[in-house]
Amino acid sequence: RGVEPALLVQSAVAGLAVLLGVGLVLAPWWVRLVRELGDERAARAREAERADIAAHLHDSVLQTLALIRARADEPVEVARMARAQERELREWLYDDRHEPGTSLVAALRAVVAEVEDSRSGPSGEAVAVDVVVVGDRVPEPDTLALLQATREALVNAVVHGRPPVSLYLEVGPELVEVFVRDRGDGFDLDAVGPDRFGVRESIMGRVRRRGGTARVSSSPERGTEVHLAMPVGRGGSGTDEDEERGA
Repeated sequence: RGVEPALLVQSAVAGLAVLLGVGLVLAPWWVRLVRELGDERAARAREAERADIAAHLHDSVLQTLALIRARADEPVEVARMARAQERELREWLYDDRHEPGTSLVAALRAVVAEVEDSRSGPSGEAVAVDVVVVGDRVPEPDTLALLQATREALVNAVVHGRPPVSLYLEVGPELVEVFVRDRGDGFDLDAVGPDRFGVRESIMGRVRRRGGTARVSSSPERGTEVHLAMPVGRGGSGTDEDEERGA
């Protein structure tokens, strides 16, 4: 009260000018402080990443190299270890690491790795599996049964067939298909004895009990191909008892 409006306006303008001046003076310092904090966070992230890489190299690659040197006179084991380490390092460096139970493709690659590392060809040689995948989805009981049947088909292809051994997985909105193929001499499915449950139960029966289809094509000229197909999105149609009978 008692202050003229013009004086109030002049005072407000003067206060605003002071604030702008202080802001202009402090702006470079504030920008430099934000940049330094960002650089420090980036440096810490790079240091943590380098530490992770160093730990992984020490825990896996260097130990594998030491084992390879110790077993230099065992070429099959050396090839197996080198392939396993190459696969692990490529996945660690380049592939997205999924949480367990969230990726059918990740589960399939784990199955392939287990077969490659634990099985050998007819002559004792290490056999690599060529894998091609299209699509992905969250595993469910039906697709887990499909993976178990796929593992058995891969074991048969590696142990009884001849390389190259290939695996193709295609994930569609309503169907998951798997093709496992080797270039061996083939066999006659009808000639397999009824007491041999490998193909009939562990592969074909396991998939069919879940509502899927299984087909085996084999000939001396083209080798053996196992085609497995499983409808998906039904929430699981089989039972644990079914899996026990197919194991």
